[in-house]
Amino acid sequence: MKIAVTACGKEMESPVDNRFGRAQWFLIVDLESGEFEAVDNAQNLDLPQGAGVQSAQLVTRYNVEALLTGHCGPKAFRTLSAAGVKVYIGAGGTVSEAVEKFKSGELAVSTRPDVEGHWV
Repeated sequence: MKIAVTACGKEMESPVDNRFGRAQWFLIVDLESGEFEAVDNAQNLDLPQGAGVQSAQLVTRYNVEALLTGHCGPKAFRTLSAAGVKVYIGAGGTVSEAVEKFKSGELAVSTRPDVEGHWV
């Protein structure tokens, strides 16, 4: 199973980025092998609008089944859900800590976004 985690850096010990659409990086983690890939989200950081949808489209290209993040807005949430990606809001700490919480069932799948659009 592959998951995506919003990150402030490109290492597993980087902090989880609280924002989804304007996250600096997405770490794509293969839970079976433990391998990960850092995906730069620079192209979406300064968009005046649509960062969440563009970031959701970027993440879904990696065929992830879940996304771990701090917060997720309504358009991004709809885009991810439509692609079959389960969203886990409220992740924190480092990426590796968030992955461990996900694996142990400490994070609950979200049924709706938790912030309004254009949240910063």
